[in-house]
Amino acid sequence: MGRKFFVGGNWKCNGTTDQVEKIVKTLNEGQVPPSDVVEVVVSPPYVFLPVVKSQLRPEFQVAAQNCWVKKGGAFTGEVSAEMLVNLGVPWVILGHSERRALLGESNEFVGDKVAYALSQGLKVIACVGETLEQRESGSTMDVVAAQTKAIAERISDWKNVVVAYEPVWAIGTGKVATPAQAQEVHASLRDWLKTNVNPEVAESTRIIYGGSVTAANCKELAGQPDVDGFLVGGASLKPEFINIINSATVKSA
Repeated sequence: MGRKFFVGGNWKCNGTTDQVEKIVKTLNEGQVPPSDVVEVVVSPPYVFLPVVKSQLRPEFQVAAQNCWVKKGGAFTGEVSAEMLVNLGVPWVILGHSERRALLGESNEFVGDKVAYALSQGLKVIACVGETLEQRESGSTMDVVAAQTKAIAERISDWKNVVVAYEPVWAIGTGKVATPAQAQEVHASLRDWLKTNVNPEVAESTRIIYGGSVTAANCKELAGQPDVDGFLVGGASLKPEFINIINSATVKSA
């Protein structure tokens, strides 16, 4: 059984009700491969989750962009995994580099979040990736391995985890990792999972790429053997997101 191609759209902190309705209309009208070829998950801000979920075509799923590290309670401003489950939101993005950098989320904190979300029945898009300084100093794999290790130490079942490799220097900058650079890290990550978790997890876990993915570069990236899909930022707000979803056919061809 091959790894089903996965395309996530991270809307980040963007959108008004009018814009959201337009994006959903574009998604609903788009011609895309069937759900046995590609899994599509879009991640609007919390406030738009119910409306997007209710209006979106049934084969597309929704994700929250974050959730709290434990059960809800006296945590003003936070949203718990239980609340997402209660709303019927199946997925959550955790450990995005913007949260690691801007909000100081540590590897351990992200690992705790992933473990708690999974324990409540959510599926997780777990993000890892290095900064430009880390890449230039040759420590990409050390950084990504440490981020992955903090998750691996806290979970035993990987079937509801998608790993998103997002080189921080390529997010929103227009700089893209070359297909060879992406493939190199994805292959190394899979190798890390094989050695440190087990070969079955390494073979079955989807490792997706994020970092300035567009309609122009997605096909070449999708052609890499260890690139199992994308986590798309800015382009997921545009009609070209449909083109990116369609790059799944590169794998099924």
